[in-house]
Amino acid sequence: MQVVTLAANVPGPAAAARLHGLGASVIKVEPPGGDPLARFCPSWYKALSAGQKVLRLDLKHPGDRERLGRHLAASDLLLTSSRPAALERLGLGFRTLRQEHPHLCQVAIVGHPPPREEEPGHDLTYLAEAGLLCPPELPRTLLADLAGAERAVGAALGLLLRRERGGGAGREVVSLAGVASDLAAPLRHGLTAPGGLLGGGFPGYGLYRSADGWVAVAALEEHFWRSFLAGLGLPEGAGREEISARISQRGCREWETWARERDLPLVAVGEAPPKGEEE
Repeated sequence: MQVVTLAANVPGPAAAARLHGLGASVIKVEPPGGDPLARFCPSWYKALSAGQKVLRLDLKHPGDRERLGRHLAASDLLLTSSRPAALERLGLGFRTLRQEHPHLCQVAIVGHPPPREEEPGHDLTYLAEAGLLCPPELPRTLLADLAGAERAVGAALGLLLRRERGGGAGREVVSLAGVASDLAAPLRHGLTAPGGLLGGGFPGYGLYRSADGWVAVAALEEHFWRSFLAGLGLPEGAGREEISARISQRGCREWETWARERDLPLVAVGEAPPKGEEE
């Protein structure tokens, strides 16, 4: 499978990297100035584009547009993340591509679903609109972008499977705002809302301060919950205050060892990794 990606910044490159990891050959087409991610976060850009063929093309120039066309003719999938009007101006609208390359599937990553597809946005604004922020803190990951990338991969695989089964080439649109809205479903339904079962309502699921940091406890199932309380030497009716008093007596690593010995879901809350450090 060969993929051509015109998508810059985060969602498109993350999706392309995942497809490459699944065995696809990826041609990454960047504008003359390159992908902005290469300037904002060089180490991540390098990781996401590893193993891909990177081309710098000015798609407003007829020669470069023709060169892109040759790559598209030999490819199975086109991945984009520009607004529809911008693609139309470059002669890359879906109808045009369908006429020129009837075999080519396309996944279009956009910010908002119709009729708002021309509105600008980024991960922060999608999360804000979905109610997934707690001001003034900024999110510690790009939730909508990365979840959108995974959805784009799923859409790509679905399109290619349908084509292989005789359904012809097609197009799927992945809205990052729509993805953020889907991610907010547990909040809308009250599960993670303040006081909800996973929003502080159940003491077996939460964050507790230890002697030297914080631990996360997720003793949701009855057998975990009973074992957790028994291990702490607390009665079945114990609540958050009693648990907090016990947890504060030891350090995070000691609690992790304690939890492993009892097969309990408890881990220390990790610190943010140093800038540029990769897993």
